[in-house]
Amino acid sequence: MCAPWLWPLQLLQEEGLNSALPVWLCQFLQSWWLLLPLIMLLVVAAFIVAFVLLLYMVSPLISPKPLKLNGAHVVVTGGSSGIGKCIAIECYKQGAFITLVARDERKLLQAKKEIEKHAINDKQVVVLCISVDVSKDYSQVEYVIKQAQEKLGPVDMLVNCAGITVAAKFEEVDVDCFKRLMEVNYLGSVYPTRAVIPTMKERRMGRIMFVSSQAGQLGLFGYTAYSPSKFAVRGLAESLQMEIKPYNIYVTVAYPPDTDTPGLAEENKTKPLETKLISETSGLCQPEQVAKVIVKDAVQGNFNSSVGPDGYMLSALTCGMSPVTSITEGLQQIITMGLFRTIALFYLGSFDSIVRRCMMQREQLKQTDKTE
Repeated sequence: MCAPWLWPLQLLQEEGLNSALPVWLCQFLQSWWLLLPLIMLLVVAAFIVAFVLLLYMVSPLISPKPLKLNGAHVVVTGGSSGIGKCIAIECYKQGAFITLVARDERKLLQAKKEIEKHAINDKQVVVLCISVDVSKDYSQVEYVIKQAQEKLGPVDMLVNCAGITVAAKFEEVDVDCFKRLMEVNYLGSVYPTRAVIPTMKERRMGRIMFVSSQAGQLGLFGYTAYSPSKFAVRGLAESLQMEIKPYNIYVTVAYPPDTDTPGLAEENKTKPLETKLISETSGLCQPEQVAKVIVKDAVQGNFNSSVGPDGYMLSALTCGMSPVTSITEGLQQIITMGLFRTIALFYLGSFDSIVRRCMMQREQLKQTDKTE
């Protein structure tokens, strides 16, 4: 039986037309199937081009105009240390007016002195410090935001960086701790955001930044209390972005990896062995590095902000229905999804292996103790 790609030639032979055709045409009919891969490649390329054009026409994804930080009022919650303080420094170095919000007044004053060393000129406004727990009373948070706006002007960018971490096995976490983490990490972002949104809507401009965590993209051993509170931040950010985008207000969610901060040092004191071993598969970042990436993404109006190759892979893997601000970003997610999912399966396998190995070691120790 003749191969499918030779059917045209066989048909011509049966009808006696083969001899009447030019030699080059006969040769082409005999070998056209060799061009099949090229033809298929061209069809795929045409399909991709058509898809991009359709995507652009149906839902134009135009990146927002970058926010100029020089002279802008930036409020940073949790700004007395760690990533929050470094974000405040990065914004101050670009000429922003800074309001620091945190609970510890002593740390606030120390951070204020450190930030003001980075003034770009003698006329730059000094850093305003406000001591308040952003997770406790909304009316109080609203009041201090109003105070800040009266002194430094309307808030152009809010950075929600207040947060706490607990790493322990599920049954070892105190029940009240689940509530406290949700209050600080979630409601501590809701309250300041709620306080600045009305003015931003009136002005038709603004940036809202939420500092989540890579533990807010995937659940890990030891983070049964922490991860859900950070996952909640993403849900808030996605819903809020759809509401406020028509007002030219853009939301950024940052997913920093383990970062060398006082908070991480405190967390490591009680972190389970499994969590430590899993965390070691990813590198340790410096807060200054993380702050630069986050501020850049917030200024550009990017929804996702990730640090390093692992962070980029996680953001692409977990993008789901999250907003995008450019066609390029969307296409990158589409193209890399399958590859990154394959890599992620190896990561997950290694994490499971770590957990099983630690469990077996503990059981062996128990058996040894019993025999002794």
